[in-house]
Amino acid sequence: MAKDKRKYRDRAAYLINAVRIKRRRLKEIAVKVKGGKCVVCGYNKYIGALELHHVWGKKEFSIGDTGYTYSKERLQAELSKCVLLCANCHREIEAGITFLPQTSTVNLKMI
Repeated sequence: MAKDKRKYRDRAAYLINAVRIKRRRLKEIAVKVKGGKCVVCGYNKYIGALELHHVWGKKEFSIGDTGYTYSKERLQAELSKCVLLCANCHREIEAGITFLPQTSTVNLKMI
């Protein structure tokens, strides 16, 4: 049996696209599990405008940046520390202009 001589550069486009597809699919699952809408304003029109906000616990990794390449178990553990927000509410919460409703910080759902 001949040794595979392909290099990363020979299949870089394929691998990059495979990661993009996996991240999109896992984000869809995460958004669905977290209720599918912003916990502050209820926005649910475009999945790309929805983000996960860490509420408590030590942040092991940023789900939006690299988290969708981790195992399902690690993703579940990190999701349990988050709430779903639209981009506008997320920015306002980070700036201290808006606050999370009390009910969203009590019983966070896990996958």
